[in-house]
Amino acid sequence: MAKILKIMGPGLLYAGAAVGVSHLVQSTRAGALFNFDLVWILILANLLKYPFFEFGPRYATATGKSLVEGYQGIGKWAVVLFGLLSLISMFVIQAAVTVVTVGLFAYIFNLSISVNLLSISILLISVLILIVGKYSFLDKLIKLIIVLLAVSTLVAVFSALGIDKEISPEAIRNFHWTNRADIFFLIAFVGWMPAPIDVSVWSSIWNLEKNKVLGYRPQMRDALLEFRVGYIGTALLALGFLALGALVMYGTGEELSSNGTQFAGQLISMYTTSLGQWAFWIISVAAFTTMFSTTLTVLDAYSRVLNPLFKALFPAAWNGVSDKNRLTRSWLALMVAGSMAIIVFAAKTMVFMVTVATTLSFLTAPVLAWLNYRVVTNSQMPVDARPGLFLRSLSWTGIVFFVIFSGVYLYWSLLAWG
Repeated sequence: MAKILKIMGPGLLYAGAAVGVSHLVQSTRAGALFNFDLVWILILANLLKYPFFEFGPRYATATGKSLVEGYQGIGKWAVVLFGLLSLISMFVIQAAVTVVTVGLFAYIFNLSISVNLLSISILLISVLILIVGKYSFLDKLIKLIIVLLAVSTLVAVFSALGIDKEISPEAIRNFHWTNRADIFFLIAFVGWMPAPIDVSVWSSIWNLEKNKVLGYRPQMRDALLEFRVGYIGTALLALGFLALGALVMYGTGEELSSNGTQFAGQLISMYTTSLGQWAFWIISVAAFTTMFSTTLTVLDAYSRVLNPLFKALFPAAWNGVSDKNRLTRSWLALMVAGSMAIIVFAAKTMVFMVTVATTLSFLTAPVLAWLNYRVVTNSQMPVDARPGLFLRSLSWTGIVFFVIFSGVYLYWSLLAWG
């Protein structure tokens, strides 16, 4: 146990990236809209995506390399493909988590400052933390945040079991597979449940950073156990948020707002309804720090991913860079600029931003899942570290699932456009 506690970090950073929009926003909305109808979808999504997230720490531990380097081993085309998918989604993902963070901050402190000004402030503070504190600070911060949120959510869910709420019969609804709006919500819900598959690449890089801190590479079973603690924890938290939405809001006729600040108020109100008004500041701090940690980890992850991506695509230019840390800071500046452009010119509402980001992640999931599978099953992976029959079977089941659901989404989209 002492050994596992020592190497804890990458799995919790994964949790810090995952427990954010998918949990606070999407899982809560799923419960509020459809009661417990989508619990099985939540569990299925976590199960079918598991192999592709596990392949990150598995590959990093076995080879001492990141998944980006693994893609390079398949062929330069794989790196180019991953680079294009990252370019399509990275600014939208960063913008989405930032907008939700800003909504919580504005509600908690009753601010009427513009979303744009608050967003740039949050992003610049995040950049400063990453430049000054680096990985070690992020590693310590995330452990405290995840524990605080987990405990408060668990207590709130059990407290909500006894809530006496007024049910409005006309507000009761169920999920329908023939309803276009329900299908669109489902796609967005699964897109980030438990997280975008991009996070597997981030996880492989965080594992390498943790190894530098430790001064050695942990054994495979220890690295995977550490990852599974984070993964299972995020799945349970997602169930907790769905349960809160179902127990506190479903059937009341109150709809979750698409405005970030108003949504934040409704989310925190769910906790205070369950626990009492005394818990306002505890829950507020837990919710905000959770979303802030997501903003921080996403920003950190993309700035780290862009380095090996740049190295693989432009080796001559990479060799000519004398200060690699300065290059990382340039990626941070690029992320801030690109995210702010999305927020300023394309953000309509919080829900709009979240839906766009989660849908993009869902549509890119089959490709990233297949790339990860290729990396851990080809000749560059040590034979004894390759996934067994069960994980390989689960991987192909997941890939087929993602392809079919992507087809369903595109079919419904064509009908909507028609």
